[in-house]
Amino acid sequence: MSRRVRVWILALAALGFAALFSAACLHLPHFGGDSHPYGERSVRDALAHRTANVIAAVNFDQRAFDTLGEESILFASVLGTVVLLRQTRTEREVPPTPAPVPLPVRRYALILLPVALLLGLYVIAHGQLSPGGGFQGGVVVATALHLLYIGADYRALERIRPVGVYEVGDAAGEAAYLVLGLAGLFAGSSFLSNTFIPYGTFNMLASGGSVPLLNMAVGMEVACAVVVLLARFLDQAVEIEEPGEK
Repeated sequence: MSRRVRVWILALAALGFAALFSAACLHLPHFGGDSHPYGERSVRDALAHRTANVIAAVNFDQRAFDTLGEESILFASVLGTVVLLRQTRTEREVPPTPAPVPLPVRRYALILLPVALLLGLYVIAHGQLSPGGGFQGGVVVATALHLLYIGADYRALERIRPVGVYEVGDAAGEAAYLVLGLAGLFAGSSFLSNTFIPYGTFNMLASGGSVPLLNMAVGMEVACAVVVLLARFLDQAVEIEEPGEK
């Protein structure tokens, strides 16, 4: 395909998108209006299923299938990274040379590590009650572990980050989400239906039916996935050398 043909295809696609987008904008509610049909339905359904955080109810109840797709994109990204950044026959692994860390940086990182780790776990566990959830908390947990790289050295990080274990955790989080979805089918409802677990008491930790379980599955998958992604890139930058490199 020539460059000119590609430009024409791009131009036609852009014009089509612009026309559809403009038509959609013409039917949007007026700014500042009091008609919010989707918001009202989301809040009503969230309250009916005893979920205090409406965003969590949307992500893990009302559109849980879409969230499965988002989680699967991250899972596929990790799988692709593991395959593409694997050590080849022409590469060799060398022990990293520890770099001196200023004492204030070391103290700050080592003090903040358990605090950030606890905060990430809290955000995951309370995703159905307050802002946050599995995606946000998982990133915080993975980031907290890497404070050890800043506060100590790469070898210390490797001791608490066995990549194989986190790869299994990544797959287990993805599988747990699928199993919870299938549980809705076995309960006589639909895939990922929030009907087979009691909803509990509103605004309590054990509330929302399957929402907290799906939330924790996503938190586990995201935390492990981010750890594996960073591990593969850090290995390439710190430990892996090609022939001729020093």
